[in-house]
Amino acid sequence: MSVVSVQSSQSSVPIKNIERELICPGCKELFTHPLILPCQHSVCHKCVKEVLLLTHEDSFTDAGSECSNSGSPRSRLSSPSIDRLDRLGRSGSSTPTGKKRNSLIPRVTNFPCPGCQHDIDLGERGISGLFRNFTLENIVERYRQAARAAVAIMCNLCKPPPVEATKSCMDCKASYCNECFKMHHPWGTPKAQHEYVGPTTNFRPKVLMCPEHEMEKVNMYCEVCRRPVCHLCKLGGSHANHKVTSMSSAYKLLKEKLSRSIHYLISKEDQVKTQISELDELITHTQHNGETSTREANLHFETLFNILEERKTEMLRTIEVNQTTRLEKLKSQREEYQGMLENSGLVGYAQEVLKETDQSCFVQTAKQLYPRIQKATEALRSFHPAADPSFGDFAVDVSKEEVLLKELGFSIPDVPVIDQSLSRVYNEGLICWLLPEDSSPTDHYILEYKKLDDKAETTWLATEKIYGNSKVVCDLDTNSLYNFRVKSCKKSVYSSYSQEVAFHTPPAPVFSFLFDDKCGFNTERLILNRRQSVESVAGLSLLLGSERIQMGSYMCLDYIIGDTGIDRGSHFWVFRVEPHSYLVKVGVASDTKLQEWFHNPRDTSSPRYDHDSGHDSGSEDTCYDSSQPFTLVTIGMGKFIIPKGSTATTSDYSNRVLPMPQRIGICLDYEKGRVYFYDADNMKCLWERQVDCTGTMYPAFGLMGSGGVHLEEIILGKRLGYTGDAQ
Repeated sequence: MSVVSVQSSQSSVPIKNIERELICPGCKELFTHPLILPCQHSVCHKCVKEVLLLTHEDSFTDAGSECSNSGSPRSRLSSPSIDRLDRLGRSGSSTPTGKKRNSLIPRVTNFPCPGCQHDIDLGERGISGLFRNFTLENIVERYRQAARAAVAIMCNLCKPPPVEATKSCMDCKASYCNECFKMHHPWGTPKAQHEYVGPTTNFRPKVLMCPEHEMEKVNMYCEVCRRPVCHLCKLGGSHANHKVTSMSSAYKLLKEKLSRSIHYLISKEDQVKTQISELDELITHTQHNGETSTREANLHFETLFNILEERKTEMLRTIEVNQTTRLEKLKSQREEYQGMLENSGLVGYAQEVLKETDQSCFVQTAKQLYPRIQKATEALRSFHPAADPSFGDFAVDVSKEEVLLKELGFSIPDVPVIDQSLSRVYNEGLICWLLPEDSSPTDHYILEYKKLDDKAETTWLATEKIYGNSKVVCDLDTNSLYNFRVKSCKKSVYSSYSQEVAFHTPPAPVFSFLFDDKCGFNTERLILNRRQSVESVAGLSLLLGSERIQMGSYMCLDYIIGDTGIDRGSHFWVFRVEPHSYLVKVGVASDTKLQEWFHNPRDTSSPRYDHDSGHDSGSEDTCYDSSQPFTLVTIGMGKFIIPKGSTATTSDYSNRVLPMPQRIGICLDYEKGRVYFYDADNMKCLWERQVDCTGTMYPAFGLMGSGGVHLEEIILGKRLGYTGDAQ
């Protein structure tokens, strides 16, 4: 059987494979006269009318209507959706504004879209204000033809018996065989210009008309409402203040976007198949895990039932034994008291003894009887039951157990919390998390992350099972914002996701280096700790130099640089400056400038010798007006000081002095000859400046007085290899 196909520029998709896209979300059957709702979903005209009309009479009349088609796989609809849609519909009615073709009297104007469940307001025009989805209608018709390919469409003009049609005229809305088509569309007549297609029973209007202005053609597209409109809608209608574009532009743009999206999906067919395989595996695992959890739950409840049954049997046996003992005591006491009655029991026996006349015999018998009578007399005076009839001490208190049973549920693990103070994100991200206090251990964790992109929708990427409290995520894009979240798992039960935490990656790859302990390193005033941290301390040289200081407290800077230089590309590094530091200079410098600093003698008593010394003497004001082979920024006493005279700032103190960030980042773009200073916690650029990158550039640090600089661990972890000479 031949299959009608939808042709596209990328590939040919069999029409039989798209059935799920042709099902109405309201009636769950093939679309019949689909209407486009304001939310852009399509619903059968009848499904909408069943909600909005008081009666079920179909008044949908259009030149291309096909209310009943005996050959269609879908017969006259029953109304399975009426009750459901009526229940969801909102009460309220409106009256038509005037008599118009196809005007309908709606029962309600608001109802939830069966596709997205969002509330739809049709307004006063009701159904007559909606467009028919002719494209979808044609696709459904081709699907129906493919489903009944063996059933031919017959010519409408042939005398009986009719001949199979070979084409259909969209203007005449009829199907013809070859002979009838030539007869009714003779060459040289206006009918010869009619549009004809293959045999079909679905005839749609050649031109889409505006539902609000029925005599006007739609020739524009409203970008706000996302629907075609006519020029009257734009001039004085409901779209007067909306942004519109020409229909040709909208057609071209949407077709290009749709074509690109289709091409992308087709190119990712292998990926889709892989994901389908993963979903099949997940379905299998879900079914298996669900059955396992069901068995475990049944086992736990059976254990609880057995424990309750055992306790029930034991406690009921105890009550029964105690009841028997008490009844025996009370019955025995009752018999004793029964004997105190006249002519019965003990009293009757005593009365008979009193009749004895022989003194010796009487004394012998009465001596034994009297204690019993005396005991009965005392018992009568002070009556005490032999047993307590109350069973209050056997009352079962299950209030605590009831509370526990009501709280009985699945053992859901606690939600972890991402520790932002320990997490670091560069071109690789180290994400750390913790569980709340008093949390039970979990089996493993799953970390998910996604890139936030305004232009395209991104999906969450998940790591493998993590058995620790941290994870390194590789291959992150530079200068991008990522969201991270984590969940814990215990016995195949997952917790909720942690609160999402956003991290911004640096603008360039991380540059790795250590402090150089040879080139210009001053061992008297600088202390290195494994070449990862440097500390400036006061020494004897400071004390001796103070003899030449007449006023002020100035001393020269002690410089230290990184052991790796940069001669190409963009690089980023991060460090921390001790909050108590008095004065620290950070930035970059060329190898030639470093040679000048390290080898030329300096007068420690002259504060004006070096214009980048950190002393605000006015000599710095002009050095930033032109490109220099170095750039240094002053940090100290908890402040980040932007150089005075820079073009990016004014000379106002409040604009130049910023709070010192906890972590400072520097990015050097060698090709552009530009250096950037960042607050590394939020990747906010604090200041940037042009720099002359004529030689090899090195990370440079200058310290004076007490202070310290610490390189980030990730800066120490890797080294960049260079093919050229680099020191």
